[in-house]
Amino acid sequence: MNSPFAPPLHGTIIPTSSIVRFAHDESAKPVSIPRRIPPEIASLDPQRDHLKIVQWVGSYEFPYETRRSLEFALFRTFAVPSISALLASTGHFAAHGQKRYDDTALIIAEIAENGYDSERGRAALRRMNQFHHRYTISNDDYLYVLSTFIFEPDRFGRLLSWRTSTRAEKLANYYFWCEVGRRMNIRDIPPTLEAFDAFNRAYERDHFRFAPTNHQVALASLNVFLNWYPAFLRPILRPTIYALMDEPLLQAIGFPNPPRWFRAAVRALFRLRAACIRWTPRRRTPFLLTRTPMRTYPHGYDIADLGPQDD
Repeated sequence: MNSPFAPPLHGTIIPTSSIVRFAHDESAKPVSIPRRIPPEIASLDPQRDHLKIVQWVGSYEFPYETRRSLEFALFRTFAVPSISALLASTGHFAAHGQKRYDDTALIIAEIAENGYDSERGRAALRRMNQFHHRYTISNDDYLYVLSTFIFEPDRFGRLLSWRTSTRAEKLANYYFWCEVGRRMNIRDIPPTLEAFDAFNRAYERDHFRFAPTNHQVALASLNVFLNWYPAFLRPILRPTIYALMDEPLLQAIGFPNPPRWFRAAVRALFRLRAACIRWTPRRRTPFLLTRTPMRTYPHGYDIADLGPQDD
């Protein structure tokens, strides 16, 4: 029997999604070029309207940048031996790397695109809590992983985005993930964006150190990314990914530090891409990952299929 939470056919619009209602206002004025922050979004309150802002940023403003930044956020969690040891012990990365990637991306997307209190958002949160509760995970490790989802879209996104995040966007992302964290029963979530930023930086300073499991899990994830492309491109894509990582991260996961000139060239290319995007028309339809065929689920999925399955 299919799950009652099975998604509709790919390409359909979620009728209850606040972003769809908000962004398809036919009375909205055409967007000028070069791009500017839409006044409709700029007027939203980052605490009260955090879900609308997060949905708009992820589906209209920075869909590519948001996905890439969350991928690199996961690499940062692999730099912590207590986290990588648990991930390596499950064997999921080595045996089912692509499924592990797709499942993580889809659970996050279900919560963000539909809202944490929607039927599908609650189902995704229940599923995530079910497989997390199989393992002993410290509250500080939970807090750190949560913090990477708050800060990497801005920090890493600066390399890719045509503009920096606004203060309201940063606050909205903070409020959104704090609400998710509370629904995961994570304790002692810092009360302000600045306090959480201080926690994130102190945690990395105290916990980033090399361990064999760091390298094992990071390499398995890197190979998932590389396998998306033809074999002849992988020798240049591998150092390109290294060039997008900072030195403390590279050292902790055991990846080589590319030459300074190569790092500068890669980042210059991404800045050029961002400059070009600034002059392209704004998206008029949302990018919804939950409505996009995934390699593991080319014909759709049930939320119950996401994550490790019971033996």
